[in-house]
Amino acid sequence: MTITDTTPVAEQLPSVARWPGRRLRLRPGITLAWLMVAFLVAAVAFPALIAPDAPLAVDPSKTLLGPSLSHLFGTDQSGRDVFSRVVYGARESLSIGVAATIVGLAIAIVLGFVAGLGGRWADLLISRFLEILFAFPSLLLALLFVAMFGAGVGSLIIAVGIGSAPGYARMIRGQVIAVRHAPYVEAARVLGHSPLRITASSIFPNAMRPLLVLGTLGIGQSIVWASALSFLGLGAAPPAPEWGAMLAAGRDFAASAWWLEIFPGAVIVATALAATAIGRHLQRRLEGRLT
Repeated sequence: MTITDTTPVAEQLPSVARWPGRRLRLRPGITLAWLMVAFLVAAVAFPALIAPDAPLAVDPSKTLLGPSLSHLFGTDQSGRDVFSRVVYGARESLSIGVAATIVGLAIAIVLGFVAGLGGRWADLLISRFLEILFAFPSLLLALLFVAMFGAGVGSLIIAVGIGSAPGYARMIRGQVIAVRHAPYVEAARVLGHSPLRITASSIFPNAMRPLLVLGTLGIGQSIVWASALSFLGLGAAPPAPEWGAMLAAGRDFAASAWWLEIFPGAVIVATALAATAIGRHLQRRLEGRLT
């Protein structure tokens, strides 16, 4: 006579087997996004290990060669390897995107906190100012700034930062107002804490929770805007291996050498999509909607 185990089958199975979708759920989109980020990090940190040639190495005998095993993205009008230029261009393009996002967030934090904590008139003035800025397309604001202060990487970073600041400022203002009326802030006031202490210990850290999500989403947007301005000749000067400048240099050969436009443009789009996917993923985690 054999003794059978009366434990329910569901309790005998490991938790992973009982809930296969809980821990083993595959998300192809976010996986591809992280792979793209890993490639970009490697391109920024160790470009020489990935790129087969120097980004500025000219070889007239290899002018406008199509994609092949020896030149994955083909060559440009000067015989330079396009893949190598895309790899080396990641450092400059990402640096511009990250720096512009930091500038935009810094401006937005100042405006958002002054509007949220400065009283009725401060909130009214800053809100009207932001509404005026929202009347203009953000890219147009950046374009006007570069046109006024001259082309260059520094002007490009500040211009893109200013163009993105109004959207960030409105989000931060709303977050500050919501946190300002939270029960734990009211409790700190009842306990007699000073306004500065309440702002530093309670309002600021809680209002800044979405900052990581905003920054991640903003990097992709800033890279697209910076590439657009560089394409117009208002950013990095050729022959710099910056993605937008590469698009501008290849537009005269779009009909005969499609790879000069397709591959740099595809990298810009893939980078923006990866940043957006990761930002949305972080947002869902912060909101507790992702296990």
